[in-house]
Amino acid sequence: MSDAVLLVENDPGSGPGRLLRWLDERGAEPVVVRAWAGEPIPATAGEYAALILLGGGMLPDADDASPWLPAERALLRRTTEDGQVPVLGICLGAQLLAHTFGGEVRGKHGLPEKGVTELNLLPGAETDPLLASLPTTVRAVESHQDQITRLPAGAVPLMSSERCRHQMLRIGRSWGVQFHPEVTLDRVRRWNATGMRSWGFSPDAVIAEAERREDELERTWSAVFGRFLATGATAATGESATVGE
Repeated sequence: MSDAVLLVENDPGSGPGRLLRWLDERGAEPVVVRAWAGEPIPATAGEYAALILLGGGMLPDADDASPWLPAERALLRRTTEDGQVPVLGICLGAQLLAHTFGGEVRGKHGLPEKGVTELNLLPGAETDPLLASLPTTVRAVESHQDQITRLPAGAVPLMSSERCRHQMLRIGRSWGVQFHPEVTLDRVRRWNATGMRSWGFSPDAVIAEAERREDELERTWSAVFGRFLATGATAATGESATVGE
């Protein structure tokens, strides 16, 4: 099995963050495609161990402003339907997963989320390969105004929050998360204070909570990310993975 993981970067401000260290710790090599800078998106992810779609401030069908999105959706569809290479979509990546398979994503819908937020695992999450050992409530970093408002037919809902019903979904071996497991504490400290206030959040409070939860966030999402990578290793060795539909 290849030890290379393909990451598609949709925005210069939404890079891989912690994921690079987590990949290095597990002996995996990141291959980052900076789609926003015009780097071509591969037609297939078959030569990689996994595919990760990172975040961005656009909607998943904003093709005029982000002309690489059709190729990214095609790659996502092909990889998900093939099912042998696991996919992780983060924020925009999750919205791309929902949109590509017939769900609905709406811009500036509901109330925004910014900073550390409580997430609730939904019934059925206890058997998910990534979430099976988690408590029923966990925390993650959020930063979004847009959100998934309807899941595709057959998608498995896995998490929700007070402000956002669809925080995590699964379609086959593809997972989408509205939140940001990759965001570092340093990144939170550099968020635009004016922007946070315009969304109704106190920059000092957001940073203080991220500092307080740093170790917890690292433990939780490093472990989940490790299980995500392991699903690819399981498929490559021909072992069966428990993925409910």
